[in-house]
Amino acid sequence: MIESQKPSAISHQPKLKVCGLTRIGQIQELILINTDFLGFIFYEKSPRYVLNHLTLEEISMIGHQAKVGVFVNATLEKLAETADQAKLDFIQLHGDEDKDFIAELRKMINPETGIIKVIRIGKQTPDELQRIINDNGLMVDYLLFDTDSQAFGGTGKTFDWNLLNKIKIPLPYFLSGGISEDNINNTAMLHQKPFAIDINSKFEIEPGIKDVGKIINFEKKIR
Repeated sequence: MIESQKPSAISHQPKLKVCGLTRIGQIQELILINTDFLGFIFYEKSPRYVLNHLTLEEISMIGHQAKVGVFVNATLEKLAETADQAKLDFIQLHGDEDKDFIAELRKMINPETGIIKVIRIGKQTPDELQRIINDNGLMVDYLLFDTDSQAFGGTGKTFDWNLLNKIKIPLPYFLSGGISEDNINNTAMLHQKPFAIDINSKFEIEPGIKDVGKIINFEKKIR
């Protein structure tokens, strides 16, 4: 990815990613408050499946420098086609995609498109988690740590953040999974601070409908 287009990873304040967006009006409000990353879910089983609400063309016309498409075990062809048609700036891999898959994906997408690999944290030991990171973290731009679930995210549940202090994280990372105004201050205990905070279900009126006022207050808190 071209360095000038990638949000800077050198910052004392975390970036903000709002995921599960489905409404143009709310997206425009978030752009106005300088939300760093806009997340669109392209997983059909998700209650926030964006193509139930917006077309690829509508997403492509959203003026923002960091539109993230979230995919779960999609085919290479579908990923590349969607990223191109929606003019995505980042692809977030939230399924079981391995390094071979990522290598093939790199060949098929615009070289300026960044890749975020999600590490789903459940009952792994620190050693097991480190192996997963080492296997998946060499060919992507960012990691994202989320709570493991059959629904692939959006559960509103946190994992044990202490695990992150027991491993080596080789890349800037997004912290996700049940983040709210009540627990965000707990990130102070992390040795390696998150590059970005990824919020979703704790800032919704219903799936896909965000509480923009709550997001604005949260953004002020983390800035």
